[in-house]
Amino acid sequence: MSNETPRAGDLLVRTGAVVFLVGAVATLATVAPLFLGAEPLPPVAYFVCMLMGAGFLISAAGVLRSVADQRRRARASSSPSAS
Repeated sequence: MSNETPRAGDLLVRTGAVVFLVGAVATLATVAPLFLGAEPLPPVAYFVCMLMGAGFLISAAGVLRSVADQRRRARASSSPSAS
């Protein structure tokens, strides 16, 4: 277990990675019958392949949220405190 505390955007990045992997597996499963000469999968399988792009966007949103949080923390620590 890590000693780091979870930061803003971490959950989005992890969720995006899982969604991306599901889409990647679906893409492999969808393309395999084309090379093996088998019957193509139903159209629903092709729509599941689009999860790769959705997962990438979710992860990118998490990274941007993390960057915004880090910038906010850096500004707060560098600004003089009003006493």
